[in-house]
Amino acid sequence: MSESLRARVEAALDKIRPMLQADGGNVELVELTAEGVAKVRLQGACRGCPMSQMTLKNAVERTVLKEVPELRRVEPA
Repeated sequence: MSESLRARVEAALDKIRPMLQADGGNVELVELTAEGVAKVRLQGACRGCPMSQMTLKNAVERTVLKEVPELRRVEPA
């Protein structure tokens, strides 16, 4: 995957970070695969939160796929 794609994914994650940081968490882009999967790691309070799967799907994946439509999905790393 190209550096510009990585930059666009990071920019999408930057839109989500304030919400996560308000609850003591964060998100890190770990890998972009050739299959169009962004692998991310929730950090801080989000890491062990029982709502983390919902956060990943409803906030992180939705935002990233809206901003970077050529990706297929977002998964935990």
